[in-house]
Amino acid sequence: MVTSAIVYDQQGFLLKPDGATLPLELVYKYGNLSEGACKPGFAAAKMTAIYPKFIKLAPMFLDPNYKRYSKIGGYSPPFGVKSQERIIDILLSATKSYGVGEELDSMNCKTCIVVGNGGILANRSLGQRIDDFDVVVRLNEAPVRGFERDVGSKTTMRITYPEGAIQKTERYEAQSLFVLSAFKALDFKWLRHMVFNQRLHSTDGFWKSVARHVPRDPGDMRILNPYFIQEASFKLIGLPHNRGQMGRGNIPTLGAVAITMALHNCDEVAVAGFGYNMSTPHAPLHYYEKIRMAAIKESWTHNILREKEFLLKLVKAGVIQDLTNGICGAGC
Repeated sequence: MVTSAIVYDQQGFLLKPDGATLPLELVYKYGNLSEGACKPGFAAAKMTAIYPKFIKLAPMFLDPNYKRYSKIGGYSPPFGVKSQERIIDILLSATKSYGVGEELDSMNCKTCIVVGNGGILANRSLGQRIDDFDVVVRLNEAPVRGFERDVGSKTTMRITYPEGAIQKTERYEAQSLFVLSAFKALDFKWLRHMVFNQRLHSTDGFWKSVARHVPRDPGDMRILNPYFIQEASFKLIGLPHNRGQMGRGNIPTLGAVAITMALHNCDEVAVAGFGYNMSTPHAPLHYYEKIRMAAIKESWTHNILREKEFLLKLVKAGVIQDLTNGICGAGC
């Protein structure tokens, strides 16, 4: 009997990810769960089946033990914490909280959804389905109020950076974690102003205007583990290493970073609002504004094409579920 060799691509992914199968004991385990029940360890098991190098242990947020993670100690932002340890220690001693919340942290099976900002969410009435997830992750300043029917009303955490953060304080949800994804050293200084509620005197060094106040208590602020940026860029997507420095085309989008985080910390992972269809230039780019798809310019920092290839692997293999089918389009 001839068995065909298992072939992996350059990144270490199974070349035909849709053919990946789970270990038999997990097939039985998940098969015996009642319909709709959360499947413990499912996303990580599926990910390991198509990417054997996947290791689950990477906490969502930095905590006082972060120096033990050598993978982030050797890199400067955005890929690590090198030379930022002093300010991070100050921030962590002020926030005093490092998990998602007592109730969610104690769950033995968590379902998570990362809600992208794509126009593909408009008029899909997915709000209730999104709210049914245990953890709802939103990105940057994407609004909820007025769009609940399509995007839901629940926000567990909002991941952002200074230039992407909501600037009008009244637009913040009543409750959610404010999570900084730091792309440069200056971002930690900005967070220090927000945590200690200090006036921001200068915005030099930012590429556009930034929020000057975040209406959150320090206990509701977190620092995203930069390992997810590093892993998404260098390992999963395969962007240029550039000697570990931020450079042309080697920064993953916040959406890809959030999905990477979810794969490490959630049992089941879904996405909605992802995928740009460049063949429809007049379609809305975002669900909350009138800008059209044609407005997308070739990004200096991101490589949208390579990123889409990565996300396609995840969807085809069933690692993540795409509620809006924007990643595959008609190709799945």
